[in-house]
Amino acid sequence: MKYYLIAGEASGDLHASNLMKALKEADPAAEFRFFGGDLMSQVGGTCVKHYRDHAFMGFVPVLLNLRTIFANMAMCKVDVKGWKPDALILVDYPGFNLSIARDIHATTDIPVYYYIAPKVWASREGRIKSIKRDVDEIFSILPFEVGYFKKHNYEINYIGNPCVDAVDAYLRENPRDEDLFRASCGLGDEPVVALLAGSRKHEITDNLPMMLEAVKRFSGYTPVIAGAPGIEKEFYEPFLAGGAKIIFGETYRLLAHSHAALVTSGTATLETALFRVPQVVCYSTPVPWLISKLKPYFLKVKYISLVNLIADDEVVRELVAADMKVENIVAELGKLLPATSPERVAMLAGYDRVIDILGEPGASRHAAEMMVRLLKG
Repeated sequence: MKYYLIAGEASGDLHASNLMKALKEADPAAEFRFFGGDLMSQVGGTCVKHYRDHAFMGFVPVLLNLRTIFANMAMCKVDVKGWKPDALILVDYPGFNLSIARDIHATTDIPVYYYIAPKVWASREGRIKSIKRDVDEIFSILPFEVGYFKKHNYEINYIGNPCVDAVDAYLRENPRDEDLFRASCGLGDEPVVALLAGSRKHEITDNLPMMLEAVKRFSGYTPVIAGAPGIEKEFYEPFLAGGAKIIFGETYRLLAHSHAALVTSGTATLETALFRVPQVVCYSTPVPWLISKLKPYFLKVKYISLVNLIADDEVVRELVAADMKVENIVAELGKLLPATSPERVAMLAGYDRVIDILGEPGASRHAAEMMVRLLKG
């Protein structure tokens, strides 16, 4: 069968590539055409447009590139219809993908599947109406989404979380190499505090300086920055003056050897939990007092980290907007550094609850098998 996939950023490229591998196992005759990235291209098929040429994040970049975005949308709609796939598979990236879904649903009989659903439970809840109208099946990676969509009279499929798959595979394939890790990163014997400051330059600029300052307050610990993919090393140079280290392309290896972590909200908070590294979630904004005031009007959830959202409890401390201050980071990190502190022990127990809720590895395989089964009728 023929599968057309659309992914709009690096994480989507990763998850879509794993889904494609699973589809090839479930359907050996699978053919692929896609908007995506290098990882999807490695699996095979035709890459119509690389995500770096059509993915614009943030209000100003989107505004400045509206003409390009609309042109890419129009081209994508024509290309999908011309290729006539057996299924259209959308991967996150809702601003683009929901427009494609609407057109394909209205003008063709191609089934529209959504893998990694838009986070309407957090904001822009009005999108549920178009999702119910234009999307035939949702394959969710977050267990609480099942109940959320059910309240809106829409049944979805929870297939597990691909982060569980990725971390499980890493831990099975990479035996702990403490000495080699420290030697390759130029580290001494001090425990490592991992700094995952986001994947976009404005996130790094807003969060990393305070993270570094906080770790500096604790003697005997080395901060190591996880360099974001697609951001040049030169961008990080000003942040390394105080002796911090940086590594690229090895975030999992860093987490596997870290004593604690400071993490900007996102998928990284969940990955950190799966490696059982105690963390403080840190998210600064340019106008923190305003964001704090407006948050109740735009966000429909109590938490911003996936760890807390999945647990429906404050497993990890979140320092957001006005709460994101060096003194607060120091206070929260200080509770987690002692190996047997009550806060550290409680957080690790909370991680175990989250891992139990997420279930066993196999998200991509479960999704692929279900898609093939549905298409074969």
